[in-house]
Amino acid sequence: MMQQTPATTIKAAQVIVKTTGSGSVASTAATVVPFQKGSPTTSKQVGDIPASYTEGSGTIQSGTTATKAAEAALAAYPGGVVDRVVKLSNGEFEVHNIGVNWPHHIFVNQDFKVVGAE
Repeated sequence: MMQQTPATTIKAAQVIVKTTGSGSVASTAATVVPFQKGSPTTSKQVGDIPASYTEGSGTIQSGTTATKAAEAALAAYPGGVVDRVVKLSNGEFEVHNIGVNWPHHIFVNQDFKVVGAE
C-alpha cells in the first residue's frame, strides 16, 4: 500500500508580474521554450547548476526573499510563471518556473543574480 503525503497549499495575497525593462539583467527570451501541449520537454543546462542540487530539496521561501529571486529569474527568462522559490543547502535559490517547457528550474545566487538554468 502506497503512503500518501499530505498536500501543501501556499496562498499568495498578491502576484505581481513585471515586464523586463532596461534593468541590468539581459533578457534571454529567445532561449525560452514555450509550453505546447503534447510537446516533449526540452532538456538542457546552462550556467552553473549547484553540484549538490536534487529536485525537491530545499526550504520553501516567501516574502521579500522569494520575490527578489522570482523577479531575477523572470527578468532573465520571461514568459513563465513562478510557483515556488526554494532555498538550497548552498544558500542559492531554485526558482521553479512553470508554463514553459524550458527552463523549468532557474538558479539564483545570494545576490539575486541568475547563475544557471535547466
